[in-house]
Amino acid sequence: MTEPVIEPVTEVRKHLSEIIDRARRHQTPTVITRRGRSEAVLLGIDEYHRLCETAERYEDEWLNRLADQAESEGTEGAVPMERMAALLRSAN
Repeated sequence: MTEPVIEPVTEVRKHLSEIIDRARRHQTPTVITRRGRSEAVLLGIDEYHRLCETAERYEDEWLNRLADQAESEGTEGAVPMERMAALLRSAN
């Protein structure tokens, strides 16, 4: 992925098709600004999917580390899964 291009929303409106092509073909994201402040990013769909997969992988790794840590600490003070689910349902 290349360095992002920064464009004001007014220019994005005028050239949306070209900006989408740039994101898709050249893997160049566009940071969209409004009144000089960054508001959104336009990415190619492949890059978006890659980022989502990366986030899911790291989340899975993090959850596995938490599970390993909990397992190594033993079950003292643990709450059975059914009880935890009931507590969560009652909190809503």
